[in-house]
Amino acid sequence: MVRVTTLDKIGEDERGATYYFDMDRSGQFIVAYRKAGSVSGQHYHKGIAPKKNPEKIIVMQGEALLNWKDIQSNAAGSLLIKAPALVEIDPYAWHEVISKTDIIIFEMNGLEDAKEDTFRL
Repeated sequence: MVRVTTLDKIGEDERGATYYFDMDRSGQFIVAYRKAGSVSGQHYHKGIAPKKNPEKIIVMQGEALLNWKDIQSNAAGSLLIKAPALVEIDPYAWHEVISKTDIIIFEMNGLEDAKEDTFRL
């Protein structure tokens, strides 16, 4: 239902580190800044929008707790995500993100992608 992949580091020097990922998506994306203690999400997607099947988010900075529940089977879990990481959330996985620190996330979709494919319990 939910997968977290550590990004590949391709270099590091006195300026910092550079990471790489490969993505088949293009178009509009969302960059979101969330404060420590804030809660985001609390919804699921049915996969109607192609960019929500699966939903792909890169946690670029910080740490967050991802709680999820498969609304079809009731399987559930929690994952601690540490940046940089790619998070993939399958359709019908209700999810919420609790920011442990200030975080920056990069969503591989635009606002229009979520408009008709976001559902709350």
